[in-house]
Amino acid sequence: HVQLVESGGGSVQRGGSARLSCVVSGITDCTYDISWHRQASGKQRQYLSTYNSEGTTHYANAVKGRFTISRDAAKNTAYLQMDSLTPEDTAMYFCKAYMRRGCREATGQSYWGQGTQVTVS
Repeated sequence: HVQLVESGGGSVQRGGSARLSCVVSGITDCTYDISWHRQASGKQRQYLSTYNSEGTTHYANAVKGRFTISRDAAKNTAYLQMDSLTPEDTAMYFCKAYMRRGCREATGQSYWGQGTQVTVS
C-alpha cells in the first residue's frame, strides 16, 4: 500500500534553513502529484507548495521566494528546501501525494505522511 514518510525536521535558528524529504513507497509506474502542507499548533493545516506530475510547481504566497519544492522521480522522493526561516514557520510539516493515473486501485486517492516537526527559534 502507499506510504509517505517525511524527514528532515528539527530545531532551526531564525534566519536558518532546513530541507525536508518525503519518500513515497508502495507504488510502481504511477503518476502522482506531490504537495507540502504544514500545521501550526492550534491552527488549521496550511497549503505550501505543489510539484505536479507535469513538472509544474506552485507556491502559496506565504512561502513564495523562501521555499523551493523539488522531486527526484527515480527515488520517489520529494524535497522542500526552506530558507530564511522565522518562528512563524514553526509547525508540523506534511507531504501529500495525489495519485493521478496508472496507480491501479490507488488512482484518484490522496495519501498523507505522518509529518515532521520544524521548530524555529
